[in-house]
Amino acid sequence: MENGAVYNETTEPQAKPPRRPFGCTLRHLPGWRLPTKALQAILSLLAVICEEIVEDCITCGGLYFFEFTSCSAFLLSLLILCVYCTDVYETFGEDKVQRV
Repeated sequence: MENGAVYNETTEPQAKPPRRPFGCTLRHLPGWRLPTKALQAILSLLAVICEEIVEDCITCGGLYFFEFTSCSAFLLSLLILCVYCTDVYETFGEDKVQRV
């Protein structure tokens, strides 16, 4: 046997799995979960927009708290959608995503 034949047989490059466009997948949010998360993001964004419309208030403490919670809900729901609908979920692994 030639060394070249053995070398060629053992070092063939492995085929990479085909990449999805933009790395998007819907397999981690099946059924009703994806529409629910999308609706949550839309409603929390709507809450932020409605809060910004208020120009004058007498006691603004509750309004500021509402702004903080609705903005936090919007950002967290976007983060959840990004993690579960892209390759990030598979990159980090299910155990790390569940822990976070």
